[in-house]
Amino acid sequence: MSTEVKVSLMEQVQSNTRLSFWFHQTLSIIKLEIRKNFWGRRILPIYLFSLTPVAIFFLMNLYPTPSKSLGHPTTAATIFANIHEGVIVRTIVFFGCSWIFTNLFRGEILDRSLHYYFLAPVKRELIVLGKYFSGLIVSATLFISSTVVSLLLYYYPRGYEASMQYLLAGSGLKQAFMYLVITGLACFGYGVVFLVLGLLFRNPMIPAGAIYGWESINFLLPPFLKKVSIIHYLNSFRPVPISEGPFAIVAEPTPIWLSITSLLVIAVILLVFASYRIRSMEVNYTD
Repeated sequence: MSTEVKVSLMEQVQSNTRLSFWFHQTLSIIKLEIRKNFWGRRILPIYLFSLTPVAIFFLMNLYPTPSKSLGHPTTAATIFANIHEGVIVRTIVFFGCSWIFTNLFRGEILDRSLHYYFLAPVKRELIVLGKYFSGLIVSATLFISSTVVSLLLYYYPRGYEASMQYLLAGSGLKQAFMYLVITGLACFGYGVVFLVLGLLFRNPMIPAGAIYGWESINFLLPPFLKKVSIIHYLNSFRPVPISEGPFAIVAEPTPIWLSITSLLVIAVILLVFASYRIRSMEVNYTD
């Protein structure tokens, strides 16, 4: 075997070993951060916040209509579609992700513990990846669970037989799946945005409020500006059409495959930026 081949094989082995080592380091950070995010004191408000739509539907079941009916299935589906987008995605998921992901780094600074990560023999880029995926797992688990329970409580007044017929014989199962996909992708997209805000701003709530305003007026924006938002790509997955009002500017919906690709590209760009930012980041707890 020639010397060049031996050197190439050794380099390949070293590269595979390095990638395996980085993978296990990232996995360790994810496990550590999940424990902190699931059981830390800062997550308690999010537990209560994620239960808001569940509480709404629970109260609706306590005081049902005399007929205990949601009317026509199409009407019922439209009502839930509006609640899911207006309450769960635009409010619960948005502000929940804002709290979870901005605190991934700001919380460490407030606790004066971020320097432990920086002093550890681990690449800072892996810290960013580990923290992001831990926040994604926590937020998706909470908000997807909230969506599932909300769906069950919403259709409970129709009775078991009618609900099962709607889910299994009608389009209800597909609609329910798409609601879970939208919730998960909202955590994916908003999470990476708020992770970057937590790295850039001392008080990320101000830019988070600006982003919320931009997302809220998305229906009024011209088509080329609609694409500069997360909600535009989430709307491509709507299982039920929703009216945005008489003043909405209608735009051609983005195909689902392009929406997924766009969200992935946005996430990669922002994670690369966050990795670049954290390389030069210095911890000064006195600030």
